[in-house]
Amino acid sequence: MGIDRKTILIVEDEPNVAEMFVEMFRVSDYEVYKCLTSSDALELARQYQPDLIVMDVMMPEISGLTVLQQIRAVAGLETLPVIVVSSNALPKDIQAGLDAGAMAYLAKPISYPELIYIVNEVIDRESIEI
Repeated sequence: MGIDRKTILIVEDEPNVAEMFVEMFRVSDYEVYKCLTSSDALELARQYQPDLIVMDVMMPEISGLTVLQQIRAVAGLETLPVIVVSSNALPKDIQAGLDAGAMAYLAKPISYPELIYIVNEVIDRESIEI
């Protein structure tokens, strides 16, 4: 019997960074969806019900933190794990991300081993709690 693959939604406006994240997660055997606009993030979260979202903060239309707050307000998504990955890494930025509901806040640039480790930790923690 195979184990169901976990799914990750990438929300990142830089196409090269988004594709790099997609490849990182695919080689780690995750099913991956991506969107390049924050306006699509909430709709895709509802549609795919991912196990985790990796989200940038600095997005052109709507801040990733605003989208995170919107996700937290939707029934069924309020506990969806979200990891923020952003170049905004001052202590006030990190605190704002955690206050908005992120489970982790990681600073760009981030290494593949560090990102995969944190993602696995968050998903494993969620799997245990469910």
